[in-house]
Amino acid sequence: MADGSGFSHQLVASHRFPETTFDYTERDVAVYALGIGACGRDAVDEDELKYVYHENGQKSLQVLPTFSALFSVGTMMKGLDIPGLDYDPRLLLHGQQYIELYQPFPSSASLVNKSSLAGLHDKGKAAIAEIETKTYEKGSGKLLCMGRSTAFLRGAGGFSKSPQPYSYSTYPKDQIGAIEIPKSLPSAVFQDLTQPSQALLYRLSGDYNPLHSDPNIATVAGFSRPILHGLCTLGFAVRAVIKSICRGDANAVKNILGRFLLHVYPGETLITEMWLQGSRVFYQTKVKERNRAVLAGYVDLRHIPSAL
Repeated sequence: MADGSGFSHQLVASHRFPETTFDYTERDVAVYALGIGACGRDAVDEDELKYVYHENGQKSLQVLPTFSALFSVGTMMKGLDIPGLDYDPRLLLHGQQYIELYQPFPSSASLVNKSSLAGLHDKGKAAIAEIETKTYEKGSGKLLCMGRSTAFLRGAGGFSKSPQPYSYSTYPKDQIGAIEIPKSLPSAVFQDLTQPSQALLYRLSGDYNPLHSDPNIATVAGFSRPILHGLCTLGFAVRAVIKSICRGDANAVKNILGRFLLHVYPGETLITEMWLQGSRVFYQTKVKERNRAVLAGYVDLRHIPSAL
């Protein structure tokens, strides 16, 4: 099935991006953990020291689940080469991130990423592209995780050239649940302070977009100063869930959904509210200084800690 533009469901389902590799060591694991605020309030935090130090003789560092969001950064940074779709990379916004975790991550590894176009939607003035990345361990071929990044491409809409705007996804609609923030009091609340240099530290994990470091580019983009990476904010929020709900057990996390609502300036205070409903934790992160919601989503758990 195709519209007047030549787009078809078969084109979307069959489109593949070049395979990429991702090699990392324990140093990368530790730098990432520090980049999303681990041990930021307490250098010997009993729940988080294991992400940056071989505590009590542990043989390897533990890897935070949102580390997987780095695996597809290479594909996004190189640009989305989608036949028939023209867009300005400078106008790309990261709208949403979804992650499924199948295996605990090794503390160091060589990985292979296979990315495909999981969805494409014409929204008139903009287009939405969904990039799905499956990550495999190079030696064993073991599937470790799947990540789906939703990119909002400003100015790229209108490609359908038909009365019915083009919209198609390769995955079932019920795979991702609705984000319904409860009106009741939260099960837990966690407050964390980002550092003025937070974006400069987080970028060392591989996302070198100058929007997060160059004040001139930030000004052109409409911000008063460089902003924090959305995936860094997601890391802070999921850390809050692990610490507050999972009692420090990162392996309890099964799936993650984060929808980016607003920018964060490095140095601002993040308040994450959490509601435990069954095995799903709904969360909302706000900036304290502006009292604005910047992120919302949920975390699915494999098991609920007995202490709750």
